[in-house]
Amino acid sequence: VPTQQIAPNKPDMFKNTSFHRAQVSQLKKKKDTTRFGVLFIILAVALAEDAKVKHKTPTKPVRLFAEEELQRYDGSEEGQPIYMAVKGVVFDVTKGKEFYGKDAPYNALVGKDSTRAVAKMSLNPADLTSDTTGLTEEQLKSLDSIFEGTYKAKYPIVGYTASRILNEDGSPNKDFKPEDQPHFKIKDEF
Repeated sequence: VPTQQIAPNKPDMFKNTSFHRAQVSQLKKKKDTTRFGVLFIILAVALAEDAKVKHKTPTKPVRLFAEEELQRYDGSEEGQPIYMAVKGVVFDVTKGKEFYGKDAPYNALVGKDSTRAVAKMSLNPADLTSDTTGLTEEQLKSLDSIFEGTYKAKYPIVGYTASRILNEDGSPNKDFKPEDQPHFKIKDEF
């Protein structure tokens, strides 16, 4: 009686066996797990990069600036940082030196709180103030857009103006809430 030999070049021979189905199932699970792992890693890296972009950790603790102190950071001294305040938040705009440095087009805005000038897109000396009285709704929207989209997005926050935290008579501003301020930590300030 001749014995039948298993043909080595017939790979479909075991295709429908339970052993084959189990092997295929395990391979699919491994493949799915690998895909999930790769997807998870890509997502984690993307979210981490996104978080880095949206949240700039200050290099130094933020501080409180008196008007006179802020004037020292007007870009007139080489090697000195250039600071500018908008809405009472002091930004280090040194990396934009070509815009804010000595003899640069927007140098008039630095060394002070220039909220009104930013809102009106003005370099008029009368507008170089933190006073927003009388600004139109459109100017206030423009101010918020520039504050969020330009200054907070591009420049590190180094502090706050005293006028943002204190009233003119030196009493605390009841509307100021440290917990609502970017990078503000009371322990860093006091």
